[in-house]
Amino acid sequence: MSGERLLEIKNLSVTFGGLNALSDLDFHVDKGEIVSVIGPNGAGKTTFFNMISGMVQPTAGNIVYRGDSLLGLDPNQVTARGIARTFQNVRLFANMTILENVMVAQHCRTKVGVFGSLFNTASFRREEEEIREYGEKVLGFFGSRLVGYRLEQTASVLSYANRRRLEIARAMATRPEIILLDEPVAGMNPKESEELTSLIGKLRSEWGFTIVMIEHDMKVVRDVSDRVVVLDHGETIAQGSYDEVSNDPGVIEAYLGRPIEGSAS
Repeated sequence: MSGERLLEIKNLSVTFGGLNALSDLDFHVDKGEIVSVIGPNGAGKTTFFNMISGMVQPTAGNIVYRGDSLLGLDPNQVTARGIARTFQNVRLFANMTILENVMVAQHCRTKVGVFGSLFNTASFRREEEEIREYGEKVLGFFGSRLVGYRLEQTASVLSYANRRRLEIARAMATRPEIILLDEPVAGMNPKESEELTSLIGKLRSEWGFTIVMIEHDMKVVRDVSDRVVVLDHGETIAQGSYDEVSNDPGVIEAYLGRPIEGSAS
């Protein structure tokens, strides 16, 4: 990790119908980190991701990426800046092929405009070929599961685990600096979870991505995280290494609904 600050969340708050989903949240991500955001259901984790990715505007506070505010940008603009995300509920183009799903994700980086597309210019054809080649490279990261004959299959035929892999591939294809993973192993069996845990580490070590992850599987959190941030009722109640937060009395109380014996009430 370089210690270079990429993302800063400053006093972020959002209110829905008078209820605080997030309150004065301060958060940061350094280049090369893998940071996990955990907390009980309703803690505000997905709302937090929705605000970073431009899907929800905060009531107060600021989101700063590489020194520039992201407030007021729509999701496409946030992606173009260099932050991509996956979703808890997989959102693929089911009737597009696997390759088309990752090719279309790259169009936020294309240079040839409508003219080149309409008239099928040489520069347009070159760029489309580059997009195809990069898409195949990204899909190859997942081994044989999404390449070969599968490239021309529609996403709808994929197993649930492979749909989740394809969604990560689509985020990778936007050439981001930061990837937000929303419960990447949700619904997977132990073997699939173990495999994807290894891949999350390789997203950083082999591809250079900085990762922010929401996850309920504590084994995954333990195995990949440099730092863990715990939210409860929209507020940060602990952050540090996995060992530090897993033994924090406030974290145990938030998850179990009661203080541990001997801790302050």
